[in-house]
Amino acid sequence: MQWFYSESKEVNGTIILSDSESHHCTRVLRMQNGNNLVCTDGKGNYYECEIIDINPRSTVLKVLKHEKDFGKRPYTLHIAIAPTKNNERMEWFLEKSTEIGITEVTPILCTHSERKVIKPDRFRRVIESAMKQSQQTYLPKLNEMISFEQFVNKTHTSTKYIAYCEEIPAIHFNKVLGNATYILIMIGPEGDFSKEEVKLATENGFIPVGLGNTRLRTETAGIVASALVANSFV
Repeated sequence: MQWFYSESKEVNGTIILSDSESHHCTRVLRMQNGNNLVCTDGKGNYYECEIIDINPRSTVLKVLKHEKDFGKRPYTLHIAIAPTKNNERMEWFLEKSTEIGITEVTPILCTHSERKVIKPDRFRRVIESAMKQSQQTYLPKLNEMISFEQFVNKTHTSTKYIAYCEEIPAIHFNKVLGNATYILIMIGPEGDFSKEEVKLATENGFIPVGLGNTRLRTETAGIVASALVANSFV
């Protein structure tokens, strides 16, 4: 069945799709009254539904089956990452990390950052699409861009890591995960974090880690980190 995302809450056993999702349902997929589909609110709710009022702007669904906490993972993963100069590479990271399993993303502005402005609406659409495509019911949270210093100085309840390439003999990320279930890792820009940034992060409790023996692009490093965490809970 086709998957749809709706922020609209279930009311009296029905859900109304948004304008964009209704358009996709009616104009792109050519679905009709009586067709079945899956809908999620991105908060762990799984709905099997029947279309009862097809409309290109506000299609109405009848809920046939509802499951809470569908596919809930035993961990949370927050990646703070410096957006890449090429927007497509950042979108690729968001798509693939959503498919693998990520909870939260924070774009961070670093000393060596090549991109200082992002398109959050576009990024959210990529995340929504990846959630539906991978048949998940939890929508990763995309935060506003924040400076490295502000982010590091915030209070974080997760176990904190910083993936760093130069000069520090960092242990592999996979070796230090242990039993941590609330995980935060920072991924730097193509020019890596500055020495001052690494010093500030370690002073604030971030553990330096490596992601392998080769030098990875920013977006690749983010996906590797996502995969390592997901695999540790298999």
